[in-house]
Amino acid sequence: MLNYIWSFLLLSGLCAAALLGNVSGDNGIVAAILAKSKAAVMDIALPLAGLMIFWLGVMRVMEKAGLLQLAARLLSPIMRRLFPDVPGDHPAMSAMIMNLAANMLGLGNSATPLGLKAMTHLQELNPSKQTASNAMVTFLAMNTAAFTLVPMTAINYLNAAGMKGAHQIIVPTILATACTVVTAVVAAKLYGRLPCFALRPDDLTEVLPTPEHDGGAATPTITPRRKFWLIALFVAFGACATLEFLPATVRADFLQSTGLSEVVAQAKQKASPSPATANVASAEAQAEPTWKRLMNGGSGLAIPIVLVVTLGVGLARGVKVYEEFVEGAKEGFAVATRIMPFLVAMLAALAVFNSSGMLRLLEYFLRPLLSFIGFPIELLPMALMRPLTGSGSLGVLNDILLRPELSEQLKFTAAIMYGSTETTFYVIAVYFGSVGIRRIRHTLAAGLTADIVGMGMAVVLGKLLFA
Repeated sequence: MLNYIWSFLLLSGLCAAALLGNVSGDNGIVAAILAKSKAAVMDIALPLAGLMIFWLGVMRVMEKAGLLQLAARLLSPIMRRLFPDVPGDHPAMSAMIMNLAANMLGLGNSATPLGLKAMTHLQELNPSKQTASNAMVTFLAMNTAAFTLVPMTAINYLNAAGMKGAHQIIVPTILATACTVVTAVVAAKLYGRLPCFALRPDDLTEVLPTPEHDGGAATPTITPRRKFWLIALFVAFGACATLEFLPATVRADFLQSTGLSEVVAQAKQKASPSPATANVASAEAQAEPTWKRLMNGGSGLAIPIVLVVTLGVGLARGVKVYEEFVEGAKEGFAVATRIMPFLVAMLAALAVFNSSGMLRLLEYFLRPLLSFIGFPIELLPMALMRPLTGSGSLGVLNDILLRPELSEQLKFTAAIMYGSTETTFYVIAVYFGSVGIRRIRHTLAAGLTADIVGMGMAVVLGKLLFA
């Protein structure tokens, strides 16, 4: 299916460009292909390589410390129902849990290396190395459903556009993404039974035994002395981290009372542009509403908490954390290199499709149908762009928020739509490209079904809550 989708994006875009006169020039399809091909490597793959190296190293330490096995055991009743083909003690379970948790917390690109690691483990269990297994399809569908607890990107753009009450999109976004996740799982299970998506006899060309792994190996126990220092570390970090959730004046008073304020001022002197700018930033921080301070504090502490727990437990159990980190990080750059051709192919096709004017043609032809079903025409660019590209849909969201003639209802609905859907084509290209999957079966159908439900729920909730 991906062959036909990719060909459609390119061929329809080329025809539209020739029709509308968008072949050459600074905004033509040729310039777009060259720019996106460069961006695929320089702006996505290489930065992703750094993230991969870091997070795969952290995951190696977490595995040796027994934290991944603990997470898999805690959520095994749910995960076993969703992924019956994956053994409960296999590393794929814990890697999928880490990826889905990172997506829930809105960690963005930091969740991608965890997902790629999960795909690598799922490929170990896959009897056909070029065809997506049922577990892979379900996992990708859940990723494209993008369940999110705090849609911070959409909230930040609402605040930047001067919209009051940006936090009001949190609950509707959670409801919408919950519907998309359920839809994605159900669609993945149902579509897999259709004859057109079933596994073919020629798919099973390479049946390999499940590789051995030490996921179920016993982890070293923690001695009472090390347990004391581990608890002391958690208490010290927790006490310091509490300041992230309190007003800025509390930290300033604490530093002043302990005599550390001068040390901090000297350390920040070179970084601060001027005293006036520092005073303005301090005033803005103090004026932040409580809900925003709590959310920013929780989002900012998510990764530090993971690192403190990982290193603390690893050291307490005698894990050689540095050596294990380096060992796990070695494969990061190789994974980023493997996905480069898939990124260039998909982003170049999307660049042709977007810059050719094909989206405007689709908008023109779909207007009567959308008017009939009650879908706001103003949100059609977001609905068409969101599954294709993250940066493009972010630009569409910003454009909608800055248009004064649009109502607040439409602006809030656009923000909910952005937070409750995902860049389906990008996710499929990156995740499947990392393990060499060529036949994606019903992954795209399940992902787009979830996207449609998420967009529909965004419109419904926008009308109910903001009309």
